[in-house]
Amino acid sequence: MTQSPAPLPPPELRRHLREAASLTPDQVAERVGVARETVRAWESGRTTPRGRRREAYAKLLASLTEADMVTNTQQAAAPGPLGALGAPEASGAPGGRPAGTVLTPAQAFDALYAFCAPALVRQAYLLSGRRELARESVERAFQLAWQRWPEVAVDRDPAGWVRATAYEYALSPWHRFRPRYRHPEPPPSDAADRALLDVLLTLPAPYRRTLLLYDGVGLDLPETAAETEASTPAAANRLLHAREAVAARLPELASPSALHRRLAEVASAERLRATKPTAVRAGSEQRARFWTRAAIAFTVAIIGATALTVRTAPTRYEPAVPPGETVQGVPPRSAPGTLSDAELNLRAKLRSGIRHGPQRLLPLAE
Repeated sequence: MTQSPAPLPPPELRRHLREAASLTPDQVAERVGVARETVRAWESGRTTPRGRRREAYAKLLASLTEADMVTNTQQAAAPGPLGALGAPEASGAPGGRPAGTVLTPAQAFDALYAFCAPALVRQAYLLSGRRELARESVERAFQLAWQRWPEVAVDRDPAGWVRATAYEYALSPWHRFRPRYRHPEPPPSDAADRALLDVLLTLPAPYRRTLLLYDGVGLDLPETAAETEASTPAAANRLLHAREAVAARLPELASPSALHRRLAEVASAERLRATKPTAVRAGSEQRARFWTRAAIAFTVAIIGATALTVRTAPTRYEPAVPPGETVQGVPPRSAPGTLSDAELNLRAKLRSGIRHGPQRLLPLAE
């Protein structure tokens, strides 16, 4: 009798289980006995493990699922598992619902938010070094995702879509002009955490993002290059230079595994709480209403200005009045003075002639 193959979770959950346990693809490949590229192919769904490798991989995923369930059981007492830099704080499936359940858009969004938001807040903190900006970046990213939910819901990797948006907002250079972000926040209390965060913040933003995606989240090089909008060789160079800069100041983090562990520890040491998903959806809808009303008001103002212009504009050509010119040769006006003797005699003669002159002809009515 043929034995049925070991069951495996869907491909989209395999990487989330690995990230929830803070494991890199190299560590999973070492446990199963395959290459790193094979693990990435299993997680993307391009290939399916068979034989003994399938049994070993299924056993590993089952143990990761059990560990994740235990972690979520203790979630009410602790903020999150220590070192879960890329770990979504949720059960094995988003929202803790069984696979195949039909969800409303709000339920699907809440499940994605609960699955990704806690880890994204910690990642944004490593990128920006600011706790409030990290929370704001994740909130804005999910607000934009809710506004474009028909597009995000059918995306191949919704978590990657939100992560890229949050990273872009956290690394925006315009935050330096905001009054609330002009002064630095208190650094971590631990000296080792403070040293690592200082090294990260001295790196250029593209290098910092590449290092976090590859050594922190655990993406492979092509995925890291695609998310940072760079070629694969450029992403590899950024990663190498970032590692060299970290190793130059912190020699104990020259190993990628040690760097991954320290990144997770620094991020998890901070008490970073994400906003409730209902508040995020409400804020997104309020922002959408505001901009919609602003667009309507602006359109009405343009229409009103156009109608006023059409109503008051002249319908025919009216030539402009030319500027005046000075006339030459005209004597200036002088005020009337006293009459001369001749003028006095003439006036007297005219007055006497009018009084004692011939009879005037007047029309008579018949």
